[in-house]
Amino acid sequence: MPRAFTPESTITHNNKRYNNMITALLAQAAAAVDGSLHVALGCAAAAIGVGWVGSKAVEAVGRNPGAFGKILVLAILGMALAEAIAFYVLFLA
Repeated sequence: MPRAFTPESTITHNNKRYNNMITALLAQAAAAVDGSLHVALGCAAAAIGVGWVGSKAVEAVGRNPGAFGKILVLAILGMALAEAIAFYVLFLA
């Protein structure tokens, strides 16, 4: 025997369909984020490393301005090594 039409039953039925659509969209979004989450974390780590190297280089030059040339070379080398992490992550993704 079919159920009688009531506004409450229609709302419940529509909510279930809406919830299924939302669940499907969230699953697709999670799959897309999951594929690039390690790239985001790796690039963020590289950016933090470059910022840290630059900060310490500026601090070192402030303490000893005469060593500017040596500090600059080491800072550029350190930044390049930190950026290499981002390239590894991007290429291995």
